[in-house]
Formats: sequence, structure tokens, C-alpha cells
Amino acid sequence: MYRLGWIVYLVMAVVGVLWIGIRARGPIPLGLFVDPKTWWLDALLGLGAGLLLLGIWWIAERVSPMARRLQEQLGGLLGPMTVSEALALALISGFAEELFFRGAVQGQLGGQWGWLTATVLFAVLHSGQGKHFLQWTLFAAIAGALLGGLMWWRGNLLGPVLGHALVNGINLRRLARDSARLPPSGQQTE
Repeated sequence: MYRLGWIVYLVMAVVGVLWIGIRARGPIPLGLFVDPKTWWLDALLGLGAGLLLLGIWWIAERVSPMARRLQEQLGGLLGPMTVSEALALALISGFAEELFFRGAVQGQLGGQWGWLTATVLFAVLHSGQGKHFLQWTLFAAIAGALLGGLMWWRGNLLGPVLGHALVNGINLRRLARDSARLPPSGQQTE
């Protein structure tokens, strides 16, 4: 899954860059990624958004058996992963998804599809079979709305990328660690 993830996210980033570049009719402005004057505020807001999202998921885990079942499913799909692999995948996924969904689909440049479309598409991408996956889709919709709002408010991708990477980094590492504790598929524990 690690290598497949890299391929998917690299393709997503390339499509996002091409889409934004075509729409911008030239070089992509640095301001789309960071505001050199207020980068520190954008970074703090992004990390705060990531912590808020992690808190929402932490609560969901404690009150919803479906959320716990989802974690088991995702951990099983993910398989074992080192800390460096989880961090690398979190960084590339946070950057690529935010570049595509907030930078290209939502956009700040002319011709974008907007916040609602980006949020819905982001949620749809995070769906799967079974009713427990509805929690992931709902969580992705909340995350997409929050990160999209941050992009709309601040006008750059730094905050959304950092918030997304923080959530993915912590969750990927935890899922990989938890999946290593599960018995192989088909075996029962006593």
C-alpha cells in the first residue's frame, strides 16, 4: 500500500499543478502555497485545525463502535509501516490532496469549482464499502470543510497542508502500529 499511495499522490499532485497552471495561464504564484509575511500564522492555524480534527476523531473512537471497526479495517488494509514511511506518506498525501482539492478544485484563481464541490469530492474520495466507512466519509467531509474554509480565509495552502499532514501522520502511524498487533486474517484470539 505504501508504494501505491506514493503513485496515487504523485499523480494527484501533477494533475493539480497542471490544472492550476493551465487556469493561471502561466507560472503558479508562490502566494498559493505560502504568504511570506504571515506564514507563521498560517502554520499555527493549520496545526490548530489538525489538532481539532484529531480531537473530533478521538471522540468518535470513544463513542462509536463503527469508528473502532473502521480503524481495524483501515489498519488491516494499511499493514505494517515504519515511522518514516508513515511520516513520508502523511507529507505527500497532505500536500497532494490539498494541492488538488483546495488548490485546483476549490481554487483561489479564476475558474474554480468552489468550496462545496471540493468538500464533497474530498468526502467521496474517502468512502468505502460497509456502513462503518460512512464515519470516514463524514469525517472527511468535516475535514474538507474545515481545511477548505482555512484556504478560503487565508488564501494559501500552507495551513491546510500542515493540518492534513498532521492528521494523516498521527493516524497513519497509529493505524500501522495497531494493525501489527492484530492476529492474521482468519485467526481468532483467545
